[in-house]
Amino acid sequence: MEGVSVFLPTRKGSERVANKNTRIFANVANGLLEVKLNQLLQTKLVDEIILSSNDEASLDYGKKLSKEEKRLKIIERPDHLALSSTNLLDLVKYVPAICSMPHLLWTHVTSPFVTGEDYDSAIETYFKTLKEGNDSLMSVKTLQNFLWSKEKNDLINRMSEIKWPRTQDLMPLYEIDSAFFIASRNVYIDNQDRIGKKPFLMEQSGYKSFDVDWEDDFELAELIYKHLNGKV
Repeated sequence: MEGVSVFLPTRKGSERVANKNTRIFANVANGLLEVKLNQLLQTKLVDEIILSSNDEASLDYGKKLSKEEKRLKIIERPDHLALSSTNLLDLVKYVPAICSMPHLLWTHVTSPFVTGEDYDSAIETYFKTLKEGNDSLMSVKTLQNFLWSKEKNDLINRMSEIKWPRTQDLMPLYEIDSAFFIASRNVYIDNQDRIGKKPFLMEQSGYKSFDVDWEDDFELAELIYKHLNGKV
């Protein structure tokens, strides 16, 4: 199995959730960043973990941890690649320059319930599906509910003439939950994207696909995390 780098970006100035990277989360002192790095350091199939940030608190915590964890490398990101207005494609182009392995896994601190075992399972699935014709993998949440288009004034995922079909007879759609994207260095360079032209959709369910995007998400994630870890 070829080597895998993890790209973990954080940045200062979060607008929807203040200081979301390192503020105390469920009594964890260094917050979501500490949770995520601990999960990544429990992996068996990851060769290096790149924390890319312009956030001083993230960099300080990462540097302390990297003294004990050789797989963890801390790289200060240029400010122009860490703005709310930064074009994601510019960041995509930057990733191969700081990751040394031939395959890259992009993840976020905002997926606090994806464990080391989950990442290893995703990596194993990725290499398996490469042999089956896929060129990348991303995590998704399946939506098979009544989804309505205001413009169409109708369901967008009906597959028959029945006005109200059973939910299991609706077309499944997939929400990208941003928990992980895996692709080769060549995909990043040739496609200028973090997925290829034929990604395998790895379905997650329940709290695994939880994405902390708003303040209410942060508070709810704390409750779930405490419950899962016996802290309530």
